Amino acid sequence: MTKKNMDDYLMDGIYGKRLPKQAERDYFLGTLRERIVLALTIGQVMSDKGLAALEETMQNHPKATLVFNGDVAYKYLKEEKDLADAYHIPYTIISNEEIETDIGAVLAYDYAIDKETIFLEEQEAEEETTENTNTNHDQSFFSKVKKWFS
Repeated sequence: MTKKNMDDYLMDGIYGKRLPKQAERDYFLGTLRERIVLALTIGQVMSDKGLAALEETMQNHPKATLVFNGDVAYKYLKEEKDLADAYHIPYTIISNEEIETDIGAVLAYDYAIDKETIFLEEQEAEEETTENTNTNHDQSFFSKVKKWFS
C-alpha cells in the first residue's frame, strides 16, 4: 500500500474523499448499479411510461428508497411521489449540475442485490402507454354512445 503524499491530502480536502466507482455513482444518481431494483430514464419519468412498473416494483420491494434526478421538473414527479407516499417508500431528489445523466429515477437498496435487468424495456413502456390510451379512448366512446341514448 502506498503512502499518501501532500497532493493526495490536498485533493481530498478540496474535492472530498474519492469513492470507488465514482463514474457509476454519478450516472445512477449517487448509488451503485448492484443496489438498483429499477432505473427509469428521464423520458420515462416525464411521460409516466414506467409508472405501472414502478408501482409493481414498490409493492415487491417495500424497504427500497426512491431517488429522483433534480433536473426533472417537479410537475413530472408528482405521480411517482404519490406512489412512494402510498407505499411508505422514502424518496430524495439529487441535483448535481456538473454531472450529465439520462437517469430520471432509481429505486434502490442500501446494499447490493445484483439484479440483472434494472431498466424498463422500451417495448413494455410503449405497450403500457398504448393500453392506457385505448382504455381512455374506449371510455370516451362509450360515454358518447351513452349520451346518444340519454
